[in-house]
Amino acid sequence: MDMNYYRTFIAVADDCPVKEGVAPKDRGAKKTVAVLQYEMLAGRPFVHTQEDVLFDTWFKRHELPEASDEEIAALRAKFFSKPQACLRSSPLPKKHGWGLVFNAEGKIALCPMESAEYREHLATGTLKILKALRSSRT
Repeated sequence: MDMNYYRTFIAVADDCPVKEGVAPKDRGAKKTVAVLQYEMLAGRPFVHTQEDVLFDTWFKRHELPEASDEEIAALRAKFFSKPQACLRSSPLPKKHGWGLVFNAEGKIALCPMESAEYREHLATGTLKILKALRSSRT
């Protein structure tokens, strides 16, 4: 089952606490999900899919020992055999001010909320627009 987005723009959450895209900071020794996702996507537009980001973030957070390509493929299949939260729940559009642009191939690029490109994506309607999930219920 393919869980990637295509020709889609994930806008920042309505309750996003920042007014511009900010790089997430580490908190302690272990990198946060936000830092790992930002490191994958910043400066590398349209290289990774949503599935790549979700799995690689999970893999790095679990600090698993070196694995062969076959072992990684098996872990990835097992990871996606269960439902996974999509990038609408990522801390990047929820808390750090980054929109996510998905092209026709499902590859992602970051888009800072203060940019002209961000406003253009919202205004033109050439991409399907989704909002990031809110952090609060109210």
